[in-house]
This record gives sequence, C-alpha cells and structure tokens, in this order.
Amino acid sequence: MYKIGHFNHAEELYNELFNGVPNDNDRAHIYHMLRILKLEQGEYKQVALFYEKSLEVKRKTLPQDHSSLATTCSNIDGLYGTMCDYSKALEYYNKAHKIQETVLPPNHSDLAFCYNNIALLYKDMGDYSKALEFCTKSFKIREITLPSDHPLLATSYNNIGKVYDSMAKAALSPNYRDLTISYDSIGLVYNNMGDYLKALEFYNELLKIREIKLPPNHPDLASLYGIIGVQYSNIGDYSKALIYLDEDLEIKKKILQDGDADFSFTYTWFGRVYRNLKSYSKALECFTKCLEIDEKILSDRHPHLGISYSNFGDTHRLMGEYEKVLSFHEKALSIQENVQCNPLHCATTYINLDETYRERKDYSTTLSYYQKGLEIRENKLSKSHPNLAASYHNITKLYLATGQYNMTMKNVQQTLEIGQEKLPTSHPHLLEYRETFEQIRRKM
Repeated sequence: MYKIGHFNHAEELYNELFNGVPNDNDRAHIYHMLRILKLEQGEYKQVALFYEKSLEVKRKTLPQDHSSLATTCSNIDGLYGTMCDYSKALEYYNKAHKIQETVLPPNHSDLAFCYNNIALLYKDMGDYSKALEFCTKSFKIREITLPSDHPLLATSYNNIGKVYDSMAKAALSPNYRDLTISYDSIGLVYNNMGDYLKALEFYNELLKIREIKLPPNHPDLASLYGIIGVQYSNIGDYSKALIYLDEDLEIKKKILQDGDADFSFTYTWFGRVYRNLKSYSKALECFTKCLEIDEKILSDRHPHLGISYSNFGDTHRLMGEYEKVLSFHEKALSIQENVQCNPLHCATTYINLDETYRERKDYSTTLSYYQKGLEIRENKLSKSHPNLAASYHNITKLYLATGQYNMTMKNVQQTLEIGQEKLPTSHPHLLEYRETFEQIRRKM
C-alpha cells in the first residue's frame, strides 16, 4: 500500500502490527517504516518523533557507544536542521559525534563528515567561531586522508571560506580587529587555493579598513601593501604589483632599520616582478639585497636561503647563464632536500631545473626533475591551482622539443583548462599557453 501511495492505510496496518510484535527489534523496524511513510508525506515532525522512538528502542538493546546509535542521531540532527530547529539539531549532532569519537579512529572519514555538518549548523546559527572550529577539525582529517585533488578537500576549503565570508558580512557595526582578521584569513584561503582574484578582493576590503583605522606608516599597512602587490603579480598585473610593493617599501624605510628581516620579503617580490617583466638586471639587484639580509640574520641552512638561491638560479636561466643556474640551484637543493621546509619551495627548484635542462636539450634529466616537481605539486596543491598549469605546460614543451606530438595535446588541454579558470584573460602565462596550443594544433 505504501508503494502505491495509500499512506493512511499503510500507517493503520503498521500500527496494528506494532501491537502484536514480540520484541524491540521488530518494533524498531516498524518505527523505521512509519518514519519513511511520514517522510513521503512531508510530515517532518512526525518523522522526528519516530526517529526518536527508534533511538529509544535501540538504547535498550545496544551498548551506548554503538555505531548504530550514532547513525540514528546523525539522521535526527539532519532532519532537525532541515526543519531549522537548530538547537535540537545541535543536540543530536553532539550525541552522534561523541559516540563516533569513542568508536572511530581519530582520522576516520565519518568524523570529518560529522564535524563538517556541525560546522554548517553553527554557521546557520550565526556562531561563526564554533563553525570555524569544526570546519578546521573536518579539514585537518581530510587533508591527512584524502588526495590533494579530492572534491571533499575542495569542499572543506570552500566551507572555511564561507564561514569567514559570513563573519565579515554579519558584522554591520564590525569590531575592527575581528573583521580585519576575517578578511585576512579569507584572502589567505583563496590565495592558497590559487584563486588570486578572489584573494585580491578580500585583501582590498581589508585595505579599506586599515587605511581608515591605522596611521599611514603603520607596519600592518606596509605588510598589506606587500601582500596586495604579490596578488597583482600572481594575476599578471605587474605595473600595479610594483605600485603596491613601492608603498610597502617606503613605509618600511621610514620605520625599520636597514637590513631588517622584513625587507627580505619586499625585495624578493620586487625581484620576481622585474624578472617577469624581463628586467633581469633589476631582478638580480633586488635578489642580491634580499640575499645580503638573509645571510646576515639566518643560519646557513635556513629554508629562506634556499628560496633566495632558487630565485637567482631561475633569473640566470632566463639570461642564458646556465653555469650560474646550476650553481645556485645546487645550493638551493642542498638546503631544501636536507632540512624541514615547505616542499612546494623544493618543487619550484625542481621545476626551474627541468626548464634549464630542457633548454640545454638534456631531455632525460629534464624529465627526472619534472616528475619530482610535479609529484609534490599534485600532492600539495588543489587540482586547479595555477602552479599545476605551469607544470603541465613544462611537460608539453618537453614533448614538443622531442617531437612527441601525440603526448602534447592532453597536457596542453589540462594547462589551458586551469589557466582559463583561474587566470585573467590577459595574463601573460595564459597567453603563452594559448600560443603553445596553437603551435601543437598546427603540427598535428
């Protein structure tokens, strides 16, 4: 009768059966069927009632930490969430996750799922600090247990961004410190995902506040100008990048002593922007200033020195000075391969070396370094990160150089898909990717 839509008759039959069943397991099954009936009829309060009755029966027959109790609690909390009865939903979410924390290993995917649901519930309730706490718990599990391109990991990034976004938008009369932390954190999340335009949007919102609230020579303002300069560099707007880096540098010159460690960041990014503009002598001048500071204040195995050596190496590559390239990259790897550092910095050195050896026509060594760099980036970056596009473009150029045209199309298509999704249409890298695509199409 239920299957043909005779819900009332089906309910009467189940109620009659209930009075004659001999044990709790059968009663739990009837509650389950009555719950389905009420769900089909859209009677959510009755659905919740039968869920709770089913839970009551299970508690009589099962241990209090049984996984089935957690499942039922999760179903109840989801239902109350649908009904917007957040306090009830939260009550059952907490019951579910306490059981799961008892019976499951700490990195189990079900725990991540439960934490994520609790986070979204707190977000809907407007308790953003709690939402962020549980979003972070969920993300940490997924970061450990899932591959870097798994959709659930992207969902976790997105949820964290949504929480920060809600924190910012909810504050109609915002507390200055809380709101600036929100914008800063959102910008960082989007930057790490390679969504540089979105990151720039939130950093600019932060700048509006800081320019009003802070004195013009405040170090936080200098730092933010530098970060915005980096974002403009990332989206290929090098003239604006230089403007903001100049603002950063001018404030630091007024408030810091010569040789202060904070200058290192600014000179590094000046060097990278000038390198992208093919002003290699200016780039080397900036990298030299950075290296002089780092060598005075850091140990000779500090990861920042590895970054500096790698920057020098790639600039000399672009100038065609290959002996200097290998010397600097050798210094970089002697640090990056032997001390604890961000593996993405090591990946950058590998990628720079693969370009060096490709240009020298040593294709087997090129492939070796390419594979090392790609493995790290695929493990550490989101599937659509612009740096992955750069890696796929490098292997495309290798296959072009070796005449393996049948291998080029897949890689250049991956390159273009990411570039078109994440980069502005006028970005120099995207223009280069399109040019490579046309070159391949002409050869095939």
